[in-house]
Amino acid sequence: METREQLYEGKAKTLYATDDPRLLVQHFKDDATAFNAQKRGTIHDKGVVNNRMSEYLFRYLEEHGIHTHFVERTDDRRMVVQRLTMLPIEVIVRNRIAGSLAKRLGVAEGTAAKQRIIEFSLKSDELGDPLLTDDHILALGLVEAAELAQVKEVTGRIADLLTAFFAERGLELIDFKIELGHDADGRLTLGDEICPDTMRLWDMATGEKKDKDRFRHDLGDVEETYQEVLARVLAD
Repeated sequence: METREQLYEGKAKTLYATDDPRLLVQHFKDDATAFNAQKRGTIHDKGVVNNRMSEYLFRYLEEHGIHTHFVERTDDRRMVVQRLTMLPIEVIVRNRIAGSLAKRLGVAEGTAAKQRIIEFSLKSDELGDPLLTDDHILALGLVEAAELAQVKEVTGRIADLLTAFFAERGLELIDFKIELGHDADGRLTLGDEICPDTMRLWDMATGEKKDKDRFRHDLGDVEETYQEVLARVLAD
């Protein structure tokens, strides 16, 4: 398969066309950003970790009935993925209240939620990915009602699977973000990536943060933490 022109470059990944119109090459970068790109830096080998971890978790989810865009990993930093027509929303799942939600609600970081929270935001860097309610989504015609229900159902299944997966490895999945789209056959499909950039993971024994918050808040040992999380993910 031949890699062709660059189609898109984001904060953490670059997408390239291929000689197959149904497939793209997704390249993972070491660039790191936080707070809507107000903070920028580099995490050595982050792209390698995120590529390998995304591959493993996409395969895991596929084995449990979740359709993903993953096709194959071709080298340390690249994977082949299906071309998707992405939904214009991001889906955020929260098992505990942390990060921006804790600040927004004025509650302590890590406050337990009585039930899982599913939030939506508009995919717009220019607007800072503003929060959307169901009514916003439906009123703007971003997603139809039946598909929004399907998004929630699939997201719940993904959350159950990932929460159990990380718990088996001594990590509590605090929250995570996913992006969904349609494949060439119109199926709702998980895209983007699944890695420490897109989730919060806390050590279940110590409460230590094992994710991009170490970069966001200058907690140190960023590269080492990413490598540790990858090692736990790959452990049998």
